[in-house]
Amino acid sequence: MIEERGGYLIKGLQDVFPDQKPINRTFINTWEDPAVTDIVKKSGRKQLILAALWTEICLAMPAIQALGEGYDVFVVTDASGGVSAESHDMAVRRLVQAGAVPITWMAVISEWQRDWARVETAVALTEVVRDHGGASGIAYAGEVQLLESATKGSNIPKIAG
Repeated sequence: MIEERGGYLIKGLQDVFPDQKPINRTFINTWEDPAVTDIVKKSGRKQLILAALWTEICLAMPAIQALGEGYDVFVVTDASGGVSAESHDMAVRRLVQAGAVPITWMAVISEWQRDWARVETAVALTEVVRDHGGASGIAYAGEVQLLESATKGSNIPKIAG
């Protein structure tokens, strides 16, 4: 991603990570750039969750190389896309054969949350699901509506939503 040629973070990501600056790079395979891999190695983590603009290139190349270096790699298939449905599908198949674990964004956030009793993150997670979770967000909104209508005129506290 070369900043001078428009290589900025996607606005939605920049909003979540306002202090994060793009790494100026020319490598097609991100995993070949020490500016990237040094950060990963410094973290000491051995599990990677990856998503990319082009599944068959920007996701497959670094994921396969990281797998070869002993990392556990989870590829977020519904947060990545190929130049066609077939190219995305073939890349995911290739990644699975190489040892990557396909996963969806909803599964990732649910595994991070683990328990609705973790109130320090439950509200934020609920907002993400409500706003971006498709049918899950609609189901949640419906449940909130039912619960709120059931609590009208009672002493049961209202659920924010």
